[in-house]
Amino acid sequence: MKSFIKKNKKTVLFSIIILLFIAGLLDIKYEGLFFQLLPASIQSYLTDIL
Repeated sequence: MKSFIKKNKKTVLFSIIILLFIAGLLDIKYEGLFFQLLPASIQSYLTDIL
């Protein structure tokens, strides 16, 4: 497993970044923990967008 990560470091890093981005969007869409930590003004703005 370590040799796979060493050989494909950029691909693994890109995959992790994409997964975190998708997780953030889903958190905002379904009003998860990160969304609840935001101030009310930002929450209302985001709910208007999505």
